[in-house]
Amino acid sequence: MYSNSEKFITTFTRIEKILKSLVYNRKDIGFARAVKLLSQVNGIVNRYCDDLLEFAALRNAIVHNKVDMAYAIAEPHDSVVEKIEEIERELTQPKKVIPLFKSDVYTFQAEDSLASLLEIVHKKAFSKFPIYDGKEFKGLITQKGVTNWMATHARHKQLPTETITLDDVLEHEEKDNYRFINRDTPVYEAVAYFREQVTEGNRFEALLITEDGNPSTQLEGIITAWDILEIP
Repeated sequence: MYSNSEKFITTFTRIEKILKSLVYNRKDIGFARAVKLLSQVNGIVNRYCDDLLEFAALRNAIVHNKVDMAYAIAEPHDSVVEKIEEIERELTQPKKVIPLFKSDVYTFQAEDSLASLLEIVHKKAFSKFPIYDGKEFKGLITQKGVTNWMATHARHKQLPTETITLDDVLEHEEKDNYRFINRDTPVYEAVAYFREQVTEGNRFEALLITEDGNPSTQLEGIITAWDILEIP
């Protein structure tokens, strides 16, 4: 039966090899430095950055303060072992956006009426709608875009939603408020995309999932900022 310290050190060593393999042409890089570099480009490492740095300190305490080969100065708690094993699983077998966010996505054609979209908003309480012209992706309509259109036409006593097309509404929508990703994107990479935009002073309304991340490929799911908040 392995002790917690043995399980911890073994798992830590495997993670260290994984991280070094992800740092291009820097095989001699230290663990902490690898974590800090990768946290800028890898959503999973970014997610667990603080944990990994704490585990590095614990590893050093165990390894460098051993009295002999059979005795470790500290035995990690069960929860610590479970956590580091969880991180290893995420690095080697990360949860993907599909099947987690697989869903039937309501889409519309650019020539469809605003009234048809508002009907779905009323019935389903959805707020993000991909718009196409045939198979060509045209943009993403959100509640904000609809509100902007209505504000522009507020001087009219009645808004002609039956005759207004979604192509008209798209003109009032923020540009680049979406990103296409492929179905094999790790969940925490998706989380990182949202965070990066906020850091840059922008905001994605949704990530649109297709098999290969190509806008012309059939949609398999959609991720909104609200969905991201529910990821543990």
